[in-house]
Amino acid sequence: MSRPRATAAVLAAALLLSACAPSVDPIERLGRKAADRVHPHGPSGEPTYRQWGLTEPLAPAPRPPLHPLSVRTGLPPVVDHVTTSDRVVFLTYDDGAEKDPRFVDMVRELRLPVSMFLTDSVVGPGYGHFARLQSVGASVENHTLDHPAMPGLPYAGQRAEICGQQEKLKSRFGIRPRLFRPPYGTYDTTTLRAADDCGVAAVVLWRAATTPDGISYRTGDRQLRPGDIILVGPDEALGPTLRVRTARLLRRVQASGLTVGRLEDYL
Repeated sequence: MSRPRATAAVLAAALLLSACAPSVDPIERLGRKAADRVHPHGPSGEPTYRQWGLTEPLAPAPRPPLHPLSVRTGLPPVVDHVTTSDRVVFLTYDDGAEKDPRFVDMVRELRLPVSMFLTDSVVGPGYGHFARLQSVGASVENHTLDHPAMPGLPYAGQRAEICGQQEKLKSRFGIRPRLFRPPYGTYDTTTLRAADDCGVAAVVLWRAATTPDGISYRTGDRQLRPGDIILVGPDEALGPTLRVRTARLLRRVQASGLTVGRLEDYL
């Protein structure tokens, strides 16, 4: 075979191989879990976690339990922590007054599982903001229509507050919440009856809450423990933004050897 014909044959073979070989997607080449970590840097070239005030990446949460809430009888349980050996805590936010668009970016870029307990009269016309949060992974839960103190209200009033917000959130987000947080963390037996009749699976309080000085604890020892439900407190006047307060809490979580889990996976 002459050199020109040999060269042509080699080129033809190479083209044939490249045409017939299956295309390998980068995600298939890396593996799905590895591909989830393909974008570790933001536009500035700095690691994404550093842009949000963290000194190291947030550890991934372990696989959640298969059956988070066992079949129950009677009224919904009231929980301020989850009994688990997983080294996770749960971040919850109340009311819906703060609508920082950069917090949406933070939740998306850190893949941060957060639960938003919304009050209709506080959210006002801002449901679009929480729809964006939901679209990047946040969960939307019930915190009544008008934020009244529940104890002492008649059954009809408590039911209207809880069921009314269930319907409002269902119409806004397409999902009926399973979790309910009573305003101010106070409730009575009538609250539990009303919550049960509105389809609530659990009444969620908190064991720890952020404060301007750090973290306060309602019960137990004064340190974060696996399974703690944390309330990220409302904005103080002229205080740090929601994302700054969240970053401060995340550093505390990491220093405790913990990470953030999705509350709805455990309840």
